[in-house]
Amino acid sequence: MAGKSDVVVPIVSKLYCSSSQVVLVVRRRPHVVSGGGFVVTDCSQKVAFRVDGCGILGSKGELILRDGDGQALLLIRRKGGMVEALSIYRKWKAYSSDYKGSHKLVFTLKQPNSCLATNNALTISTEPKGNKKHSDYEINGYFPDRACSIVDSRGNIVAQVGVRKEVEEVMASKDLYHVMVNADADQAFVFGVIAILDYIYGESTRC
Repeated sequence: MAGKSDVVVPIVSKLYCSSSQVVLVVRRRPHVVSGGGFVVTDCSQKVAFRVDGCGILGSKGELILRDGDGQALLLIRRKGGMVEALSIYRKWKAYSSDYKGSHKLVFTLKQPNSCLATNNALTISTEPKGNKKHSDYEINGYFPDRACSIVDSRGNIVAQVGVRKEVEEVMASKDLYHVMVNADADQAFVFGVIAILDYIYGESTRC
């Protein structure tokens, strides 16, 4: 059974934290129709988040997480170049924008370079808020199988990705799946991480 999330301080905003567990549905958008990416809806089918990938942005290694009204919440970029090619990790960085338009780092996801790394776990570190030290998270399971979770440094499950049986029976593809986000967890953070996983594994956000 999923444990209660240990996340108390919001990572993106308290607006995206709920006092109870929520289940959200992800629907992938086809490249040929809408340039790819995916849409996240709640139980009433209201759009909660939207992710635009490189099919829309026209820039590889760049994603944007938007709220239900289309306002940008996170700009996500993959660091590149020769330095990264020789590094143990490939790094993804997620930034928020303030009212002046300047970018502030929110979290970093480290993707092991399979050629160099001995540990293949994907890890996430968030930036400190006030006196709170950064928190570390890890991805357990395998995202393409729709069977993975985001786990905090104490082993508590923050969010789980899965496919419900009734959905699996109707759809052979992985274009529709659900994400269970535990109480107090920042949903915007969760879907920022899922956007990166989607890109890493060559799915809807990647050209």
